[in-house]
Formats: sequence, structure tokens, C-alpha cells
Amino acid sequence: MNEKLNIFIGFDSSNYGQELAYEVCKRSIEKNCKNKHKLVFHKMVKSEMIERNIFKRTDKDGATEFTYTRFFVPYLSGYKGYSLFCDSDFLWLCDVEELFNQYIDESKALSCVYHQYQNCNDRLKMDNQVQLWYPRKNWSSLILFNNSHPSTCKLTLNIVNTQSPAWLHRFEWANDDEIIEIPKDYNYLVDYYYDGNIKALHYTDGGPWHPGYENVSYGNLWLEYLNVEEKERMEFLRITNYK
Repeated sequence: MNEKLNIFIGFDSSNYGQELAYEVCKRSIEKNCKNKHKLVFHKMVKSEMIERNIFKRTDKDGATEFTYTRFFVPYLSGYKGYSLFCDSDFLWLCDVEELFNQYIDESKALSCVYHQYQNCNDRLKMDNQVQLWYPRKNWSSLILFNNSHPSTCKLTLNIVNTQSPAWLHRFEWANDDEIIEIPKDYNYLVDYYYDGNIKALHYTDGGPWHPGYENVSYGNLWLEYLNVEEKERMEFLRITNYK
């Protein structure tokens, strides 16, 4: 078991709402973790990774700035121990240490939720992007990496900077029997799943910070993590479409 809980959260600098999503995700983890002293947060800022000569990709694929940065987690962890990555549009309702206690195995490369849904091609997500389905969609939105596993160690700087999105996001760098399944409760896709004991909400189509998603399911829980100033600024920018 890790003495420290290394938590990497995706970050997108595109607008204030995305920055708030990161902050709320972090706050929700802190609030629900009993052993807060164990938490070590890592903000995955793409621009900083470019300055450090880590991120070198030049392709324009990806809906967010953390489309690729998540796969640098093992490198940034020194290929040691376990590290958890999650998208910034998560709201945690449980103690994140549960994952480190229950879903690690030295013989396995990673753990994630095996999402099986396909009912998304007729839907739009944030910023009116089409919510396209592809194999293992959203599996990579929550990853518990075994950083020292031989398959995970394939995620070198050169490989992450050059391999295709499909190879990375479908975990083609690991064997299928090296992937531990985590219950969907820990990556509960809002308005896709309607049962279960929710451990972490994932606003995959859009959260309360996005225009048009003001009344998204469970949005009231997310808003509870904002202070008055944040709510007022978010509301103003949302009305003006962040322009």
C-alpha cells in the first residue's frame, strides 16, 4: 500500500469553468479522504509540460488539454508505486483511498472501469462537440496506474509523444489480463447510468460550468463546492459564453 496517495487530475486552461472543474474535483477528494495527510496532488498543466520538454506532440487531436497528458503519469511518478489519474470533470463522493486499498495487484498494469455503453452517437457534449463512441470509450478517464509494471513502463516519453490516440486510450500497451476492473460506481457517467452506489460522479457530457448544462443531474452537488465569488463569476462567464 502506498504511503502517499498520488493523485493526478487533468487540467484544461481553456476557460474559467474548466479551471473550476479542476478545483472542485480536488476539493471533493480532500473533503472525503480520511487520511488527508497522504494526499499528494499533481495538476497536469500541459503548457508547463511543454516548457519542461515532456509534452512534444504536435497533432491537434483531443477534446481537452489532458487528452494525452494522462499517459505521462507513470513517467512523472518515476515508474514507481501507484498513481491515480482522473479527468477534471469528476466529483468524488467517497474516500479515494478505497481504490488504492482494493484495486491494486502487483501482477497487473492498471485498474479502470470497463464502460460498455454505446448510446452516445446522437448526443452532444460540452462546446457542442459530438459525443462519438469508440472501443473502450471513457476507460481512460479514471486510471489507477501500477507505475513499475513492465507494460506500464512502455509509456516512455517517446512512446506517449508519438503513439496514436487509439493505442494509448484503448490500453493497447497492456495485455487485457493485466487490467483490473473497477466498479462503475467510481466512474459514474452522469445521465448514462441510473443505478448503483455512486462513489464518484463523472459529468462526461458537460457539467454545471458549461452553458446548457445548468440543470444537469447531480449538478447541485457540484455547485456546493463553490464559494460565492466563484459562483458569481462562473454565472457571468457562462451567460457570455466565456467570451
